[in-house]
Amino acid sequence: PAYLGAAATLFMIGWLGLKLHAMGVDNLWSAMPRNPLFYLFFALLYVAPVTGDFIIFRRLWGIPASGYVALAKKRIANDVLNYSGEAYFYAWARQRSSMVAAPFGAVKDVSILSAIAGNMVTLAIIALALPLGVGLMTESQLHTAIWSVVGVFAMSLPFLIFSKRVFSLPRRTLWWIFGVHCLRLIAGSVLTAFAWHYGLPIVPVGMWLLLSAARMIVGRLPLVPNKDLLFATFATLLIGQDAQLSVLIAVTAALPLLVHVALVAVFGLVDLIRKS
Repeated sequence: PAYLGAAATLFMIGWLGLKLHAMGVDNLWSAMPRNPLFYLFFALLYVAPVTGDFIIFRRLWGIPASGYVALAKKRIANDVLNYSGEAYFYAWARQRSSMVAAPFGAVKDVSILSAIAGNMVTLAIIALALPLGVGLMTESQLHTAIWSVVGVFAMSLPFLIFSKRVFSLPRRTLWWIFGVHCLRLIAGSVLTAFAWHYGLPIVPVGMWLLLSAARMIVGRLPLVPNKDLLFATFATLLIGQDAQLSVLIAVTAALPLLVHVALVAVFGLVDLIRKS
């Protein structure tokens, strides 16, 4: 019903607005980067997850261009409430039975593989970075990092052991989806690094690439308390520029929420016009 859609739209806008307010977004406007290349790479970064999903479901189901909007809504919903986007996209696919008869299996497989790909890419980065970072960590931090690595691997292990029972799609298709997710994650890290570079160009791109990889690692580690503080501390130790760096990272975190709010409002208005 139309009123349920309107209520959901208002809820999402309200929730995103509260989150932006909590981040102190009012104070970030003056700190927004002036270089247009920052916004170019941010835009590419924003659409990367949606584009990756669109490529996957285009191959699986042959979804039309309008499916891109549905996947954008899925991404926004997931940022509001974990996995609510999957539920929305499943409902969207169910309404299009001519396109796909049983969408649950594919939606489930793609979602699980996204998590596994994130864990595997993180483990690969840790394997490369840990020898370089051992000297920067205390013994306690090193133990926490090691156990966190074990935790990351353990989260994926059940899906790998019971893959025949968990997954519905053919094995070759699963590997292809996994590859797309890995490429999307790597592209996201690279785009983040370039966005940061053009936001704070005095820091070389290579350093930002290392920092972007560190951000992915910290975000995935399950046993690390206060991840934001750990990442900020590592970033400051790595490149300095404490105040400017903090503002840039805050801007990068706030911008997706601002785009979410704008898109939710636009999508809601379009739906309202169509139904009126």
